[in-house]
Amino acid sequence: MPVSEAGEASERPSFDRDIERLALLEDPVRRALFKHLVRQGDYVSRDEAAAAVGIARGLAAFHLDKLVEGGVLEVMYRRLEGRVGPGAGRPSKLYRRSRQEASVSIPTRDYQLLAELLASSLDAGVPEDVSRLEQAGRRTGAALAAEARRLAGRRPSRRRLVEVGLEVLWQHGFEPRSHDGKVTLRNCPFKAVAYVHRDLVCPMNLALMETFVTGLNVTGVSLVCVPGDVGCCVSMRLDA
Repeated sequence: MPVSEAGEASERPSFDRDIERLALLEDPVRRALFKHLVRQGDYVSRDEAAAAVGIARGLAAFHLDKLVEGGVLEVMYRRLEGRVGPGAGRPSKLYRRSRQEASVSIPTRDYQLLAELLASSLDAGVPEDVSRLEQAGRRTGAALAAEARRLAGRRPSRRRLVEVGLEVLWQHGFEPRSHDGKVTLRNCPFKAVAYVHRDLVCPMNLALMETFVTGLNVTGVSLVCVPGDVGCCVSMRLDA
């Protein structure tokens, strides 16, 4: 089970907590470690994190634990396979990004509240309004596909298009992960609103992804939309 080692008082203002969490990432070593953990999407050991950013294990442990104290990372303990030598049987301390969110705007802007208000207005059930939301998703999907094709260069291979397409999705917050021909989107950029207005957000997101794949002009890609509590509702299957 993940555990938190952050000892912050619950009565402290959210703004102060978020500022302090983000300030922890000002250090370039901590920022590199954090980026690596986010890219992996699962728990990472101190040894792996240290090797990934090219620093000593002890230094990695110091910075990782500072990020845990600040609520940026969470930890769990698990015995790793393949370890030998003294201490090999002891559980290892593993790290991944915390599920706590941090967002700071100066001056304060509450775009999440705006999105919730707009979604609530659409929840009245006017079909034309819901259709417009899906159309907006398609326009965004087409724009992301155009961005990916531009970055892929002239006459790109299918593999190149897929790689660049996934990177574009990553840059826009979807955090894709490819494994055994399946791409899962580990993060939903619209999660705060989707949690309450899933019937609106998930069809819009599916429309976005359908148009994105069509715009990439990559064959052998199928989409599945299964709303859930973790990650994005859409996943992809890539044929060989």
